Amino acid sequence: MRTSDVSKMTFSSVEPGAGLRQALKMASEEIIDLIAESGLKGRGGAGFPTDIKWKLAADSDDELKYVVCNADEGEPGTFKDRFILSHFADLIFDGMTIGARAIGATKGIIYLRGEYTYLRAFLTDLIAQRRAGNLLGKNILKTEGFNFDIEIRMGAGAYVCGEETALIESLEGQRGEPRNRPPFPVNTGFMGHPTIVNNVETFTWVPCIVTKGAPWFHDIGTEKSTGLKLFSVSGDCGKHGVFEFPMGITLKELLEEVDGSHAKAVQAGGASGRCIPAAEFDRNICFEDIPTGGSIIVIGPDRDMLNVAENFMEFFVDESCGQCTPCREGNAKLLEGIHLLQNGRCSMQYLRELHSLGESIQLTSKCGLGQSSPNAFLSIIDNFKDEIMGRIQP
Repeated sequence: MRTSDVSKMTFSSVEPGAGLRQALKMASEEIIDLIAESGLKGRGGAGFPTDIKWKLAADSDDELKYVVCNADEGEPGTFKDRFILSHFADLIFDGMTIGARAIGATKGIIYLRGEYTYLRAFLTDLIAQRRAGNLLGKNILKTEGFNFDIEIRMGAGAYVCGEETALIESLEGQRGEPRNRPPFPVNTGFMGHPTIVNNVETFTWVPCIVTKGAPWFHDIGTEKSTGLKLFSVSGDCGKHGVFEFPMGITLKELLEEVDGSHAKAVQAGGASGRCIPAAEFDRNICFEDIPTGGSIIVIGPDRDMLNVAENFMEFFVDESCGQCTPCREGNAKLLEGIHLLQNGRCSMQYLRELHSLGESIQLTSKCGLGQSSPNAFLSIIDNFKDEIMGRIQP
């Protein structure tokens, strides 16, 4: 369904506050068990089981716990969180509050992407309305002892702060750099206290699951990737926008829906994802096959794949925080190699060395940025040899 079909999306069928009211009748363990039964996994791309993260935080004896919503949507080609923030913010707040009830948190933070400053006033007003309606604050919905409030903090446009530990560093006023793990945020998160960090879309599905039931969500999608998913579709296709599809949909089926069947490739997962050639369009979009945080970039038959690779590598060279050598230096060498290929000055031996370097960057980088930064380069080199080999130096 298109972005304009807001009324047809599942989120539109769930009354704001309904899931929260139902969750307040449940014990912490019951909420976490319900999420476990649904099979909900993180919708930001990593796909970590939501119930496990919540259970680990709930088991802590610390009296101060935090719920953090990762709204730092910096992945190129992804804009579905912006859509949710604009149209279904109440459900995000419901999901965060239900999460707080599940783990015993009293404080919530929305880490909002720096480029989404224009949404801050809208979200702040909505939070004030929820406080006035007793949906936030003290004794929420007259539930004695359940106190939870939410504030908004702004990011500064750093892609690496989409990684949860770098996000927490930024929240604490530090430079946005990933932490060594363990300890994990569920044990030692914001200001040293247990913290759950979930994506905008993940929190939004929570009140839907509470309202409609775990079997409803679990029976959609695949065995290991349950439920529905929002996709940001852009590029060389007839229909752009945010679409809702079940997990497990094939690339071919998705492209038919967006008038992109002519594509020669799809970049699934944004710049950090993989470039899938037309020969593999029967593959499924799910955590066990093609994982994605929601970005689907359609690449038409007239696109130069080396230019596509150059575009993505320029992004990562610019966005690397510079903390670890493989990412800081390795991505620059990959970009240099692309320029050599474009100018017909790269030998076959050097291309092999670049491929090996890309694999080393994946294995040795400290965080998800470096570990995924060579994905587009490697998949384009592997899948589009007909376009690459013609540029190899004799």
